[in-house]
Amino acid sequence: MQDHTHLASRRSFVASANGHPDFPIQNLPLGIFALHDGTGRAGVAIGDMILDLDAVLAAGLLDGAAEEAAAAAEGGVLNELLALGGGPRRALRLRLFDLLSEDSTERARLAGMLHRAADCTLHLPARIGDYTDFYAGIQHATNVGALFRPDNPLLPNYKYVPIGYHGRASSVVPSGHPVRRPNGQRKPATETTPSFGPSRNLDYELELGLWIGPGNALGEPIPIAQATEHIAGFCLLNDWSARDIQGWEYQPLGPFLAKNFCSTVSPWVITPEAMAPFRRAQAKRPEGDPKPMDYLWDERDQAHGALELELEVFLLTPGLREKGLPPHRLSRGHASGLYWTPAQLVAHHACGGCNLQPGDLLGTGTISSASEDGFGSLLEITRGGKQPVTLASGETRRFLEDGDEIVLQARARRAGFAGIGFGECRGVVTPAP
Repeated sequence: MQDHTHLASRRSFVASANGHPDFPIQNLPLGIFALHDGTGRAGVAIGDMILDLDAVLAAGLLDGAAEEAAAAAEGGVLNELLALGGGPRRALRLRLFDLLSEDSTERARLAGMLHRAADCTLHLPARIGDYTDFYAGIQHATNVGALFRPDNPLLPNYKYVPIGYHGRASSVVPSGHPVRRPNGQRKPATETTPSFGPSRNLDYELELGLWIGPGNALGEPIPIAQATEHIAGFCLLNDWSARDIQGWEYQPLGPFLAKNFCSTVSPWVITPEAMAPFRRAQAKRPEGDPKPMDYLWDERDQAHGALELELEVFLLTPGLREKGLPPHRLSRGHASGLYWTPAQLVAHHACGGCNLQPGDLLGTGTISSASEDGFGSLLEITRGGKQPVTLASGETRRFLEDGDEIVLQARARRAGFAGIGFGECRGVVTPAP
């Protein structure tokens, strides 16, 4: 639902927020940051600054449901705040918007509660109990399937059921954390027996992450019409993938060591309220595709459940850094590449009675666009490593090398509204142990 917090004309007394590509006053994402003592505190991104939410609460600047929400965020994780659902979260947004507006009567008191983001360390916003990764990007699924099954890239179940697997929550890290190249068994087609060693085909995957809010009791499904109430926010997700390890291990049970070594998320929770102006209709399915089953079908979700979101991936290599060259843009795509809406992913996950809990993380799966400049992984861009990317530094890349850095970005734009962003999701590849 849209309100005055979405008006493009509204400005903040925090000068860097006005016109900021990611964090204008219309965004106000939630996160956990640390100052010099390293203690995690709840914060709100505003321009190039972070507002200390714990300090705002201690100063008595909040009351009612907004105070309840901020109090739930104390302790260095947002799980209890996410569990409260939309009401308190919306109340907190409204109060923070008033406090940070250019005509705020509390700007002098807030001055000491604002910290330069560049001087802060950002942590995971929540304690992740469980992490599930879906495969909802149909163009990615088609592209990858075509590499191995040119005549039948999508398996028969793909258009009926949201495909997913349970990942490893312990190895989810915030943006900026190094990504150590994993060891594992590899067996390329040119070798007769497998060998053990560092992954030779390390890749990134461009995804969106969904932070779960209240969740459901064990054994109680979440109806599709209520699923959006259980999504507390969005983030960027890089589900790093060791393609050569995966190619050998994934039959018959799917990903294991190829995926469990690291997944990187952007550290700010972009709330559903901030994304309200950027909802769109789900893309219509091609003629002949099956209509989703009743437990996955809701007219309102089909009309407003998708996201108006542009996605970009950049690569920065040692050679580019050495020559002072800018990062190489690998792709620019759109979240419309998702075959299933976020609500459908939540409803399907819980349809058998699985209990989702506050702070759980769901990944959409790799998002690719139909055109080559919007592919969401090197596996697709290089055709499985057969067509390397050539960079301005003279370097080439089939897959990622040590020292390479991947940067994911997401921006929501719509005419008549102030655009917002997700912040960066970065990770540098370091050598295997």
